[in-house]
Amino acid sequence: MHELSIAMSIVDLALEEAERREVRIDAVHLELGRLSGVVAEALLFSYEMACSGTQLEGSRLVIKEIPIEVYCPACKTQKILSSMQWFCCPECGTSTSDVIHGKELAITALEVRDECRTAPVGSA
Repeated sequence: MHELSIAMSIVDLALEEAERREVRIDAVHLELGRLSGVVAEALLFSYEMACSGTQLEGSRLVIKEIPIEVYCPACKTQKILSSMQWFCCPECGTSTSDVIHGKELAITALEVRDECRTAPVGSA
């Protein structure tokens, strides 16, 4: 299962950032394209395993799934595909292999909490 090695890399990157900024990470946000070759459910499961025993234990992995978007040369515009099996414009049927989105696998944000702060923001 390659999702476990991906999850371990995500955890390593997040831990490095948490240490550098001296913060606690509550959630890691990830964009995951349908053509990335990664199964979201397997990655979520693997993330929990990879976090076990680390400062990220109890944090969440928030996945935003990115649809397959291609450029149609006939319509001269970007179109979202409804199927991974048919790389044809959903409107005119023209074949296309010009993928704009759908291959993503990227950490886009971290939800963090300041480790040094003992009181909530705004309290005296």
